[in-house]
Amino acid sequence: MLQLLYILAFTTLAFIAVANLIRNLIMFSFDRQSNYPARFSRMDRGSVGGNQGNYSLSTRRQYVPHPELLDNSGNIVKEPLLVMRSINVEDARRSLDALYESSPGRKADSSEEA
Repeated sequence: MLQLLYILAFTTLAFIAVANLIRNLIMFSFDRQSNYPARFSRMDRGSVGGNQGNYSLSTRRQYVPHPELLDNSGNIVKEPLLVMRSINVEDARRSLDALYESSPGRKADSSEEA
C-alpha cells in the first residue's frame, strides 16, 4: 500500500513539474517577443507630429545597443569583437613570464629572496 502512495505522489509531482516547465517556456517566449518590438520604417510611422499617438510606448522606443558594441564616436562596431590568433607554446610562455616578472608582487618577492 505504501508503494502505491509513493508512486501516486511522485507521479503527481512529475505532472506538476512538466506543467510548470511548459508554462515557463510559454511565458519566456511571450516575454522575449514583447521586449523587442518590431522596428518600423520612417514611412510606417508617419510624420513626426502626426500619428504617433496611435502606437504604444513599446513600439515607439528605439533600440539602444549595448555600450560595448559602440566605438568611441558612438557608431555600431561592424567588425568581429573577438579576434584570436594562433600562438605557439614558447611565445605564450615567454609572454606569461614577462607579465609575471613585471608584476608588482614579484618585485617584493625578489627583494625578500636576496
